[in-house]
Amino acid sequence: MLKKYSKNIIGFILIAMIGFMANAQSSKVAKEKPKPRIVISSDIGGTDPDDFQSMIHLLMYSDLFQIEGLVSSPFGEGRKKHFLDMIDLYEKDFPKLTTHNKNLAKPNDLRAVCKQGAIPSAPFKGYSTATEGSQWIIKCAKKKSSQPLWVLVWGGLEDLAQALHDAPEIEKNIKVYWIGGPNKKWSINAYDYIAKNHPNLWMIEANATYRGWIIDSEAPKEISSENYYGNYIQGRGAMGKAFKNYYNGNIKMGDTPSLAYLMNGDPNIPLTDSWGGSFTPIDRSSRNVFERNTTIKDTVAAYAVLEWRFKGPKMKIPKDSACFIFEAGGQKWPGYCAEEGVYAVRYSSKKPETCSYVTTSSIPELNGQKGQFTSTIPWPGKQTPDDYTLGKHWYGDRKEPELFLEQQQGARTISKFRSEFLLDWAKRWEWLH
Repeated sequence: MLKKYSKNIIGFILIAMIGFMANAQSSKVAKEKPKPRIVISSDIGGTDPDDFQSMIHLLMYSDLFQIEGLVSSPFGEGRKKHFLDMIDLYEKDFPKLTTHNKNLAKPNDLRAVCKQGAIPSAPFKGYSTATEGSQWIIKCAKKKSSQPLWVLVWGGLEDLAQALHDAPEIEKNIKVYWIGGPNKKWSINAYDYIAKNHPNLWMIEANATYRGWIIDSEAPKEISSENYYGNYIQGRGAMGKAFKNYYNGNIKMGDTPSLAYLMNGDPNIPLTDSWGGSFTPIDRSSRNVFERNTTIKDTVAAYAVLEWRFKGPKMKIPKDSACFIFEAGGQKWPGYCAEEGVYAVRYSSKKPETCSYVTTSSIPELNGQKGQFTSTIPWPGKQTPDDYTLGKHWYGDRKEPELFLEQQQGARTISKFRSEFLLDWAKRWEWLH
């Protein structure tokens, strides 16, 4: 009998040791791969509905991240409320989702980190006044942590620029993945401030790479933008029903690559493959300053910062105040008093194009200024004396011709993972079936 008990005791000890070793190994893995800390800055509810799609994706993968902030930085009518509306939908699906994954973020925890950011675009100087969103970025960046705070920017850079202006010391604590391109033209003054004053920021500037999610010309038919909803989302929960409201269910999610970058691959090495693309270090960012009207013969890089400076009367106009309108491609931007007698505006072309512009103003010297220019790829293009000089950790779209998809530089570094990524997401949609 004693011999029998001895065998049982030895067995229990062995099982306990194996369990202890497994837990220790599990703890070691957890320590090696902590969940990335993220703050999202989004123009959700603004001019482009795709942020709603990206938000649904984030919520369904919230177990993979420490979501420390959801900042509404809109162009147009977007507000913090739009984050809260999406969390309400998520809460309806939460009981069913958590039967499959207990680690998904709790709805109330997400509500607690929703913050309102800047509503107007930054003036010529690139920053304005602190917002709830910019202050929250600072607070999160100053937390004691062994890992960086990833600031994933799905819209304008206003709140990031404001945070860096108000607390420049946070630069060393954050890493940024920014969906640029069209967002660059709307956030041009904030970009100028960051590139000039924080060239050593760790920054991925994705002006074209992200379009590897959007262009599906090489994708299998079942996961095409038009077919994915019907095959994998339709009829699945409150979020699945709402998804139909954005682009009629056609998947775009142009901001999701910033999140996917942290989901697959080594985010600390942008040159390697990941679901969010592969990038190359750049030591300068294209900028052209003109003290005259340009012509079609003036060739610049797409995504470059273009700045026109016009001479005008010396008037009692406060510096950095808007005093004329610059119209290009059917869209309008404010021009500002840069200094006494000098008036300026910045613009960025989001694609290769020939573009015309014209100004309107109650100041006669600023009214009716007009011209053209031609933008080309790749970016950053031919070097100019006006270029921003960048540090060692600024990354841009890959230039290799074989990595272009249509005219989109670097887009194939994402599109090649489109099936893998979307089919992984399809598994999570199945939880709501």
